Amino acid sequence: MERIQSEEQYQELINGDRLTVIKFDTNWCPDCKNLDRFIGDVIDKHQDKQFFALDAEKFLTIAEQNQVRGIPSLLVFKDGEKIAHLHSKWAKTPTQISEYLETLESKQ
Repeated sequence: MERIQSEEQYQELINGDRLTVIKFDTNWCPDCKNLDRFIGDVIDKHQDKQFFALDAEKFLTIAEQNQVRGIPSLLVFKDGEKIAHLHSKWAKTPTQISEYLETLESKQ
């Protein structure tokens, strides 16, 4: 999963007309590392969405603007608007994440 490197890149991605899933994480978070073990399979099943990762500490302002209170969190954007937010508590298994992403089908 490609990592977002700048605020400009973030803005460009969230303003697109495709569903953009951004995983907010940090490099020290054990749950983030666990999610990384299986997220590739989840991404493969959701080719209609684009996926990126963002370091919540490096981009603290973006995390705060999006009310990211725990990591990992998966936020979904389209046309500059946050349309969904899977909080860390519910982002621990492939099933939880897949079910969450499937609820977005009607928002495309």
